[in-house]
Amino acid sequence: MSQGHDSAVIGAEIGRFFEPNLRQTLAEAEAVRAFQVTDGQLRVTLELGVPVGGYHDELAVALQRHLAESGIDLPLQLTLESRVIAHSVQRGLTPLPGIKNVVAVASGKGGVGKSTVAVNLALAWAAQGVRVGLLDADIYGPSQPIMLGLQGERPSTRDGKRIVPLAAHGVVAMSIGFLVDVEQPMVWRGPMVTSALNQLLSETDWGDLDYLVIDMPPGTGDIQLTLAQRVPVSGAVIVTTPQDIALADARKGLRMFEKVNVPVLGIVENMSVHVCSNCGHAEHVFGEGGGARMAAQYGVQLLGSLPLDARIRAEADGGRPSVVAAADSPRSQAYFALARRTAGELARRGKDRSSAFPKIIVEDT
Repeated sequence: MSQGHDSAVIGAEIGRFFEPNLRQTLAEAEAVRAFQVTDGQLRVTLELGVPVGGYHDELAVALQRHLAESGIDLPLQLTLESRVIAHSVQRGLTPLPGIKNVVAVASGKGGVGKSTVAVNLALAWAAQGVRVGLLDADIYGPSQPIMLGLQGERPSTRDGKRIVPLAAHGVVAMSIGFLVDVEQPMVWRGPMVTSALNQLLSETDWGDLDYLVIDMPPGTGDIQLTLAQRVPVSGAVIVTTPQDIALADARKGLRMFEKVNVPVLGIVENMSVHVCSNCGHAEHVFGEGGGARMAAQYGVQLLGSLPLDARIRAEADGGRPSVVAAADSPRSQAYFALARRTAGELARRGKDRSSAFPKIIVEDT
């Protein structure tokens, strides 16, 4: 390092590093907890407002490259910590006790893979080291019992008042599918559906959670609007496919959340590209770039473009979704990246000022 171990220069360059999930510099995110130079090595402690499990090495390489390009060529030892905070919900609603953030995963129409995205998002967060719950709010067509490998299981109760959710792959889950016969059609009107969901939400003993993912029923009718108004939500994710008819319905879903003052964290373009398992040929079966155009139109982020892959369907149907069944595969890595970007968009909404930040320690030895 040509200018010596200049603490001010080092601190400034660490702060200038742009963290892609938060879409902020480390200084803007107030993420730098400490740094010091000891025995010719730069030790940095960062605290991000997103789950960080499995992210250390990727971030360390990127930060080391950034510092080297600035003339700071010291070996880097990175300590990476996570602090997920609670964010506000709709005005007039009270956050659920013990649950920091409720994230609704919604779609304007059925058949776009919303439930598959919801379960893999929840499982990816859990694998990244935070506490996660999953509520299957699709009363008419609950699919999470199958996807979590819990079909036929029944939840219990300790006191006869609150339901103990079932657990699978590191998440706790609740669904109407756990309480009714799998062959029984739910011939209910809207008020009955919303009442049942409110019971599942409020009478389940979720414990302490960083995120509760709600797999919303598809569509934008009275049921979906009522749920969006009554459930205290920190942010929503809209799932669509690239085709025009799905995008038209996804726009309705986005506007619905805007009307009830729920921030839309971004768009997920599912079934973006199909890669042939035999020859590797990639084809945009449902069109190309629709999710990105919609995100740009409404000023939100494209959180991820997910592949159309028969293995994703088979793994979900088998009760071990992709991020569990094949965590190191490219299809699963797309979900892990989606989870970090989604958490990053939520973290960007503001900082919790309830406690003072630790002081930065700078030492030259």
